[in-house]
Amino acid sequence: MPKSKRDLSKNALLILEQRYLIKNKKGRVIEKPEDLFRRAAKNIALADAKYKSSMKNVKKTEEEFYNLMASLDFLPNSPTLLNAGRKLQQLAACFVLPIEDDISSIFKTLHDTALIHKTGAGTGFNFSKLRPKGDIIESAGFTSGPVSFMKIFDAATEQIKLGGTLRGANMGILNFDHPDIEDFITVKSKENILTNFNVSVAITNKFIEAVKKNKPYNLINPRTKKFVKKESARRIFRIICEQAWLNGDPGVIFTDRINEFNPTPKLGAIESTDSCGEQPLLPYESCNLGSINLSNIAENKKINFEKLKKITHTAVHFLDNVIDMCDYPLKENRKIVYKNRKIGLGVMGFADMLVKLSIAYDSEEGVKTAGEVMNFISKEASVASLQLAQKRGAFSEWKNSVWNRKSRYFKGCHMLLRNATRTTIAPTGTISIIADVSSGIEPLFALSYARRTAEGKTLVYFNEELKKTLNQYKLYNDEIVEKINKEGSIQNITEIPEELKKTFVVGSDIAPEWHVRMQAAFQKYVDNGISKTVTLPKDASVEDVEKIFMMAYELGCKGISVYRYGSREGQVIYLSSKRDEQITLSGFLRK
Repeated sequence: MPKSKRDLSKNALLILEQRYLIKNKKGRVIEKPEDLFRRAAKNIALADAKYKSSMKNVKKTEEEFYNLMASLDFLPNSPTLLNAGRKLQQLAACFVLPIEDDISSIFKTLHDTALIHKTGAGTGFNFSKLRPKGDIIESAGFTSGPVSFMKIFDAATEQIKLGGTLRGANMGILNFDHPDIEDFITVKSKENILTNFNVSVAITNKFIEAVKKNKPYNLINPRTKKFVKKESARRIFRIICEQAWLNGDPGVIFTDRINEFNPTPKLGAIESTDSCGEQPLLPYESCNLGSINLSNIAENKKINFEKLKKITHTAVHFLDNVIDMCDYPLKENRKIVYKNRKIGLGVMGFADMLVKLSIAYDSEEGVKTAGEVMNFISKEASVASLQLAQKRGAFSEWKNSVWNRKSRYFKGCHMLLRNATRTTIAPTGTISIIADVSSGIEPLFALSYARRTAEGKTLVYFNEELKKTLNQYKLYNDEIVEKINKEGSIQNITEIPEELKKTFVVGSDIAPEWHVRMQAAFQKYVDNGISKTVTLPKDASVEDVEKIFMMAYELGCKGISVYRYGSREGQVIYLSSKRDEQITLSGFLRK
């Protein structure tokens, strides 16, 4: 049944009222949650009218979209929920913008970024084309380098987000062979620097091999394309890991692997991702995302694959329609988005699904289940895109795409697809709160915790599935609840049976390698990237970070980030009894 106000959790209602529901001029909420889902469904269904094959089905499509969202089986990214059917009508979550090595390009991009952030979307940049600090400027003097320009972008973002409903964020990337790479890696070693940026180092297979063999590599001036000096690959890798250990930044992206799966290489190489790292994009590309609630497809200890198939097909239809209904901030966005029609269907509630199936997250069965579910979604998303292409036409760059020559699911066939990419694993920060499930593919953060919203409100959580299970075991009482509130975990509570401890694991209970293995299991069947952070205990070492980064590379991930417990101030999620030890989940940290 469709969700009414009384069906949603208190936390979901708070988030909806603060950020999504329409308010009048006095700031009073004048829209109900079911009205929001109806508004979005009605607006996105209108795209059907543009196509002869479906123009008579607009009302039917509206009902399908409404039920899809109101049941919380699927939710689109936040800009779609917020803006669909309203004046702004900007529906995409993420954008990548180019930055060339001249002042006009830099400040045009800054202007474009402001327009995008005003709509609540995030932006990603690769600053590697900017000449290094101290390099000559033809007119007079010397340049201050890419890091200084990042600070200008950061300051502009800070001012725009102060008045925004959704907060735009940035990803800043620099290639490993840029002369300013060390300054870039260490830029966030002090607090309150680039607070609106996640940062990642772009590294290649060549760099990884140099690290393994302890060989030097060349730093290259991007302006002259000439050699600057030799650098130790192992030393730079160590600094990356030391900084990531210190406060979670930088992450790394593996650009060779990203471009190995670039569906349209003739349009150029991918050099950057969106602000959360899950969406590699060409310059000016954007992507709209949405997530299937896997918690809702676990029924009677089994996965309902027939239901999952139906949700996937309707969700692909929804996301393809979003492309047509979006009012893009820049003309360059519309041009390339229409060429490639990339969408990013992902998941949330994966950890909740495992709990319902009585499968441990950190187990071979957990990893196997991840692969099976994502393989199924990816295959059905491709089938749905194929069916849309037959009715509406393939994306216009199809003839030049690698998918015309090789496809995971249509090998040897020249099958037309509607969308150059279909799948992405997004962080699902706020939409997972609305759905009242775990974010993305992350493990449960804690079984009892509090989250501080950007508006200053505190949301308190206690895992409902655990509460139900403890009641079945006749173990739910004030004493047990107090212990869980204190620890956030049940691993050290002697009264709780071992079989429950295996199933109800949280991020801090899980060894780091299981985080990486889980990400790799999903990545095998995801077209784009994955937002996932490896959470480490407070006493983890820099060597632990090195092992994780190398493991991620070896297992086929497109990027990786880590977060060590308690290593950053001002986090948004924390154990409710340990406010002095604030920690974050990747779904909220790198977003």
